[in-house]
Amino acid sequence: MTMASRLLLPLLLLIPLLPPAEPKLSVDYYKKSCPNFAKIVQDVVVEKQLAVPTTAAGALRLFFHDCIVGGCDASLLISSNPFNRAERDNEVNQALPGDAFDVVIRAKTKLELECPGIVSCADVLAEATRDLVSMVGGPYFPVRLGRKDSVESRATDVEGHIALPNMSLTHIIEQFSSKGFSVQEMVALTGAHTIGFSHCFEFANRIYNFSSTADHDPTMNPDYAQGLKKLCANYKNDSTIAAFNDPMTPGKFDNMYYLNLQKGVGLLASDQIMASDPRTKPFVDLYAANQSAFFEAFAHAMEKVSVHNVKTGKKGEVRRRCDAPNTLQGS
Repeated sequence: MTMASRLLLPLLLLIPLLPPAEPKLSVDYYKKSCPNFAKIVQDVVVEKQLAVPTTAAGALRLFFHDCIVGGCDASLLISSNPFNRAERDNEVNQALPGDAFDVVIRAKTKLELECPGIVSCADVLAEATRDLVSMVGGPYFPVRLGRKDSVESRATDVEGHIALPNMSLTHIIEQFSSKGFSVQEMVALTGAHTIGFSHCFEFANRIYNFSSTADHDPTMNPDYAQGLKKLCANYKNDSTIAAFNDPMTPGKFDNMYYLNLQKGVGLLASDQIMASDPRTKPFVDLYAANQSAFFEAFAHAMEKVSVHNVKTGKKGEVRRRCDAPNTLQGS
C-alpha cells in the first residue's frame, strides 16, 4: 500500500459517519413523486376563489400567520384537541376565515388520492397562496417546495410574533427586524392589505371617541370615518361586522392600498401611520407611484417569507391530514 493510500483510507472510513446533506427546497421537488401537484392545487384554487372571492385574502393572511410563528410548517392548520390548545385558537388567529383553511384541506385531500403521503400541508399552503395572489391580479413568484409539516402546535407560541393594529410602528418594525425583514420589506408585505377585510373591533377606537378633542382619528379622511361609523354602528353586538381594507378596489391585488394611505383612507392605525413616519413614508410613496415596484418588492418579500424557518428532512413530517399530526400531540 502506498503512502497516499494509507493516508486516504482513514478518510474513506469516516465518510459513512458524516451526517447526510440537509435536503434543499426546489421548485420541481414533486416532479417525479407527484407530477400533477401544481395542476391539482391550481384547479382547487380556481374553483374555490370563483365560489368564494374572499378566499385569496384569507389564505394570504393564514400563510403569513403560519410562517411568522415558528416557520412555514402548517402548524396553524392543526386543530386543538382535549389535551392541547393549538395556534389557531390563539385570540389573534380566531378571526382567520374558514375558507382559507378549506382551500388547503380540499387540495390536500385530492393530493392524497393522487400521491398518498408525499405532499406536505405546508407546501400546499405556500403553493395555493401564490396561485390565489396571482389569480386576483398580484405578482406571480416561484415557490420552492420540500417543506415538512410541524408535529406540534401550541397557542402560547403565537404571543409576540404577529403585529397588532394597536402596536406602535417602532414595535412592528422591531418585530419584523427580529425575523430578518427590513423596513422596506415590511412595507411591501403590509401591501397584502390591498385585499381582504378587518373587523370593526380592530379599528373602532379610531372612529368612536378617539380623544377628548376629536371624535375620530384626525389622520383619517372625515368622509371615510363617517362611512365606517355607519357600517360599524352595531359592532358591539355583532363581532362579525367588517370593512374592506381597501374600499376602492377590494377584490383586486394592486397598489391602491398605498394611494389610500396618502389620502387618509387607511383602515388600521398601524397602516395609516406608515404614510407619515419618515422611516416608512418613502416606500409608501414609491409603491403608490409605481405598482411594478410594489409587485417586485412584494414577490421578493413573499419568497423570503415562504422559506422562513422551514423544516426539512426528519425535522418534520408529511401529515396525512392537515388538521392533526400523524401522532396525537399532548400538552
